Amino acid sequence: MTLIRNEQTKLTATFLNGIGIAVFAVGGLAPVFSSLYSEGGPTNFLLAMSVVCFFASLGLHWLARTILRRLEP
Repeated sequence: MTLIRNEQTKLTATFLNGIGIAVFAVGGLAPVFSSLYSEGGPTNFLLAMSVVCFFASLGLHWLARTILRRLEP
């Protein structure tokens, strides 16, 4: 039963980490690069939202690492 629980725990952590990567890529990087190549350039709101998405992705990664602490030997 321990092996099954460990695999489920790893799957949950991987899922959360994947969401964190997606939040960073879509909300943090893509709008900044998109605005750099447009005429208007990045706005303060866009930069603020990118920072929020960056910290949200860090929080999801931290949560995934916390979940991995539940692994049993």
